[in-house]
Amino acid sequence: MRLLIAFWNIMLKDVRSYYLKPPNISWGLIFPLAWTTMFFIRSGSGMESVSTVLPGVVALSILFGTTSLLAVTVTFEKKNRSFERLLLAPIPLELLMLAKTSGAILFGMANAFVPVVIAAFLIDLSQVEWIVFVLAVFLISVVSTFLGFFVAIEVSEVFEAQTFSNFFRFPMIFLCGLFFPIAALPTFIQPLSYALPLTYGADMLHGAVHGGYIMPFFVDLIILIGLCVVLFVASLRSIKRKWIL
Repeated sequence: MRLLIAFWNIMLKDVRSYYLKPPNISWGLIFPLAWTTMFFIRSGSGMESVSTVLPGVVALSILFGTTSLLAVTVTFEKKNRSFERLLLAPIPLELLMLAKTSGAILFGMANAFVPVVIAAFLIDLSQVEWIVFVLAVFLISVVSTFLGFFVAIEVSEVFEAQTFSNFFRFPMIFLCGLFFPIAALPTFIQPLSYALPLTYGADMLHGAVHGGYIMPFFVDLIILIGLCVVLFVASLRSIKRKWIL
């Protein structure tokens, strides 16, 4: 029970200190709204194109939302040394990491449904496999959060975290099959696409919205879960190397 209380209080502190601030709330709404409007208008193919671009917009809203928030949260706390004080708390490091990242995961999931609400006013979404869709949103939020957390641990300034994050965020826009198929990419680039976690999340979203799976559903699911575990373990080792050992 005490561990659960500690988890809840750490997560609640981050939500109150960072995620519920007016700039983050407005940014969290404006960013997915801007992506949605841009791609829905840019597609120029009428309402039938909305379901085609919806999975990509959802994935990008999650990716940029989670990684940007963690860049601020972790780097600020490292500079103020409050992150190091948390490491002294009598709770397992794994639980502390989950508490620090849970708020960003929830924020990413909330971001994801802003484009969905907009799309619901434009097209019929009754054909969407909502169980698969929500599962994909959750896994993308988790893997993006852990990726952003790992980057934030390795740097010391917010601008460094944001800059370093762009090295994997922007390639994902073009290489993960978000808005055009991976098969249309040059053959020598396609292996890189399959090394990026968002490829599998985008495949699940496309399959949930209009049935356009590239790989079997369970392959996407297993790979995404595996990448979540790998990034979680890598972040653990980085923290132990920098602050504990």
